[in-house]
Amino acid sequence: MRIAVTGSIANDHLMTFPGKFSDQLVADQLHTVSLSFLVDTLDIRRGGVGANIAFGMGQLGTNPILVGAAGADFEEYRAWLDRHGVDTHSVHISELLHTARFVCTTDAAHNQIGSFYTGAMSEARQIELQSVADRVGGLDLVCIGADDPEAMIRHTEECRNRGIPFAADFSQQIARMDGPDIRVLLEGAAYLFSNEYEKELVESKTGWTDKEILGKVGTRVTTLGAKGVRIDREGEESIVVGVPDENAKADPTGVGDAFRAGFLSGLSWGVGLERAAQVGCMLATLVIETVGTQEYELRRAHFMERFTKRYGQDAATEVGAHFL
Repeated sequence: MRIAVTGSIANDHLMTFPGKFSDQLVADQLHTVSLSFLVDTLDIRRGGVGANIAFGMGQLGTNPILVGAAGADFEEYRAWLDRHGVDTHSVHISELLHTARFVCTTDAAHNQIGSFYTGAMSEARQIELQSVADRVGGLDLVCIGADDPEAMIRHTEECRNRGIPFAADFSQQIARMDGPDIRVLLEGAAYLFSNEYEKELVESKTGWTDKEILGKVGTRVTTLGAKGVRIDREGEESIVVGVPDENAKADPTGVGDAFRAGFLSGLSWGVGLERAAQVGCMLATLVIETVGTQEYELRRAHFMERFTKRYGQDAATEVGAHFL
């Protein structure tokens, strides 16, 4: 199964604040906020939604095709992704702009405040998916992740027009999109990804109820944080999958991307929705235990040991047959 992942490619600057953001906010002065947080650590890491998802899939051996835009400073990052099983030949390189940058501060309660500089990402709208499909011999699914908003719309409409199944994954971009654009991006999606907050925001902005949205997409996948994930399909019982126990909680950045990487890899293997979600939850657990979105080490024996402990031998046997 050939899966292309569209989305941002970025360098992450991750900082930690030892206190709580909420302790620094004055309720009746929120309209004039002016704060500076003295942070304890700074980690500079590779990131971006599209690259994070593709990296995770590459780690699981499913050879994803990364589709996005980066700057001339991308060559070292490209070599890293190539070494980890990602096809980067469809990444557009800007002649003018730097690769996008995400700057994020996480407090002691794992709340986050972040800013994102788009840079070369704005040129992702120039990429045509048909040229990607022609190069690799066709596409079975396109995951349309957070990216330049015009690129997201263009890729969605192209998938719809060419009959290519697609997964809608707005994540960070949902905050700047309005109802009409969100309707365009989700209608007809084979899969719709969101967390609980984003789910409510989608319904609020589109004016569509949960039931109405289920009638417009194939499968709705909602991550629930520490409670796992819920999968809904019209006319069927919900599937709820829990998460494995964490050895530590180092940094939540990229956990959602890791879940998507595992879930999409499960789809690529042809396992059912519950198994795919279990793979996603296991991979997400590895990421939350590590600072940085692509710094975790995926060792098959370790992965399968923990997967078996949480989901049982039958699940491990089915997944292990594909995870080589």
